Amino acid sequence: MGLTEASTEEEVDAYLSNPNYYPVGTFDDAPDGTGAPQHIAPFFRTDLSAPFGTPGDIARLDNFNNLVYTVLLDPTSLVTEGGRSFLMALAGEAAGKEMADDYLQILQETGVIGPGGQVGEGFPYVTASTMGMPGEEATPVGRRVDEQKLRDLNAYTDSLQAPMATGFDAAAAMRGKEVFRTGSCVQCHNVDQGRRVPSFIVPINQLLADYMPVVLAERPVQLPFRPMAFDPIQNDVSTIFDDKTVIVDASRRGQPRGSAMPLLLDLARKPNFLHDSSVATLDSLLDPSRGPAAPHAFYVADAAQRTDVVEFLKSLDTTP
Repeated sequence: MGLTEASTEEEVDAYLSNPNYYPVGTFDDAPDGTGAPQHIAPFFRTDLSAPFGTPGDIARLDNFNNLVYTVLLDPTSLVTEGGRSFLMALAGEAAGKEMADDYLQILQETGVIGPGGQVGEGFPYVTASTMGMPGEEATPVGRRVDEQKLRDLNAYTDSLQAPMATGFDAAAAMRGKEVFRTGSCVQCHNVDQGRRVPSFIVPINQLLADYMPVVLAERPVQLPFRPMAFDPIQNDVSTIFDDKTVIVDASRRGQPRGSAMPLLLDLARKPNFLHDSSVATLDSLLDPSRGPAAPHAFYVADAAQRTDVVEFLKSLDTTP
């Protein structure tokens, strides 16, 4: 089932409430025209994180927060001139224009009143200054909210500590730490979660061994809305693991298409794992029975050692 500008409210509700399309604990944050729900990641100690967004397409936290304010919390900005440029940069000129036109049609037909009091006019609602070039990281739709508010929000999210880890076997966790430290895990992840995560992007073909995407559209330089070439729009229909990066990826800032590194915090309370929520438990995540072609196929073969590593991961927090 898909949604179009002609879908009824009942059809939209049925789609968004269907756990087969949107599992509990996931959301779709990108206005890219694709249904790509992803795991809601814990939001702690943003001073230790970077880049931002699952695909690592945002380098700076203040720019990430500005994107949230000006686009994700107020998508009516996408029907402005700057919003249209943003969509065309991501999805291509024809597709970007179609998405903006369809959304404006929905706003008009459902009687959404703009800030000026007219139906379907005067958007966006967000209080922001018009500045910069649409498509740039700092001003994705050519708007930016108050800098002091962005700095204040940065300071707040930087201060958020993960819950203190409890309910783990301390002796097993110490053994698991040694397995983690001496294995392949540390090629990407820190042992100490109080250290800033590595800032590189892990290419998707390193996370998915048999990844074979089909190119759907090229994204060359196309002025004025795409001043640098992006990686092609591409998709592997055999997996949902790449859905988040079909259109939105880090190539728009000159980085590989893949995933940014997460902090390993509050793992004991997570209901599932990986950004597509496809793995139910930490033990399953590390179990080689998932196979070499599964996403994030980095395993601990010995069952006892795997149990110890699970206890270690459950023990991680930002307590000094």
